[in-house]
Amino acid sequence: MKNLNGKILERQVILVEREKIKSVGAEGSVTIPANATIIDLAGATVLPGFIDCHTHITAQIENYLDDTFRKSPIDVAVAAHIFAKRTLEAGFTACRDVGSGEFIDVALKKAINTGKIVGPRLFVAGHGLSVTGGHGDLSGFSPYLHFEGFDGVVDGVDEIRKKIRWNIKYGADVIKFTATAGVLSEEESVGAPQFSFEEMKAIVEEATRWGKKVAAHAHGVEGIKMAIQAGVASIEHGSLLDDEGITLMKKHNTYLVPTVYVGDSVEKFGKQWNLPEKLLEKARMINARKREGYRKAIQAGVKIAYGTDAGVFPHGMNAADFRLLVELGMTPMQAIQSATTVAAELLGKSDLLGSIQSGRYADLVAVKADPLKDISVLENIPFHGRCTFSIQRDRPGKPDGLRGVFRVPRQRDQCDRSRRFQFLEHGR
Repeated sequence: MKNLNGKILERQVILVEREKIKSVGAEGSVTIPANATIIDLAGATVLPGFIDCHTHITAQIENYLDDTFRKSPIDVAVAAHIFAKRTLEAGFTACRDVGSGEFIDVALKKAINTGKIVGPRLFVAGHGLSVTGGHGDLSGFSPYLHFEGFDGVVDGVDEIRKKIRWNIKYGADVIKFTATAGVLSEEESVGAPQFSFEEMKAIVEEATRWGKKVAAHAHGVEGIKMAIQAGVASIEHGSLLDDEGITLMKKHNTYLVPTVYVGDSVEKFGKQWNLPEKLLEKARMINARKREGYRKAIQAGVKIAYGTDAGVFPHGMNAADFRLLVELGMTPMQAIQSATTVAAELLGKSDLLGSIQSGRYADLVAVKADPLKDISVLENIPFHGRCTFSIQRDRPGKPDGLRGVFRVPRQRDQCDRSRRFQFLEHGR
């Protein structure tokens, strides 16, 4: 599935050299080097590796009070590599991470890029920006309760500009801010605007000055419209999106990152996670209303970039939104494109990610069935690779799979050490 034009090509050969695709073509048209390692994956579908544009890959909800009060940033950092590996094994070879404490996301990205640990390519936000008492601030507890460490709390244009520069100084690739209230925070509203329009404009202006795009967390319709008009690249969640908001998104070429499954997971598992009833009630309210806006946005042709909010629900379940997007009106191909070509466009990385073409990274996944007939097959990926490939075997020594050619260095010291190319058995 080359994915640029929505077509599936049969009996193809993919030649990979180091971490990039050197050539793609019909069987017999690609010269296979004599020393190439052959990975025969006949009978299944090869797709570009998926991109999740809304993750919190360094953490995962387990218990609300324990997560808030009993875990230090060290606890979070120690577990982050586990979540990165699970995400890659789910077929997501790149992620935009939209908020992490203490720059753990930056450290995780560096560890992946230098080959110390396995994980997807990361594009990180560092600390998300929030107003005092807003969705990104710790609210609802004693004013005498204080935590040591960094945060993204800002008030007023001058603080905003300084915080953005600070974020970028320490490794942020994208700027994320909470334009409205949210679900998993204890402020009263779930969707009211939290930054002024002047402040939103300053966020976009300062980020743009530094060559960074802006992602706006926004549930409520007023905050959605303000963020769009301020010039953000994407609206995250967009739960209460209305017709006027959809028109504005089309006019300003703004992407919607809908995060469908996460709300269902909060409603289903929130009591198990010991979430306060106030937060569960917010989730119920949002879930009851968000699908109508998503359907209208899809029908209107708003650009949909795949995103999940993984970290609220367990990492590794990132593919759960594919089926839900199809239920909301996308074709299976459109749902796949939202996680490949469209997501790559949002990241500004179409020249490297999102399609199977010469010069792109060899970030590939494969499934045994046709995802255009049953999109749910993408929830179980037997073959994935961000230059790290795994093959599911029915019995020892017998690989299932597709037809492809991947040129793997014979010895580790031949690898580009910044991005090691390994050949691994699934689960090892």
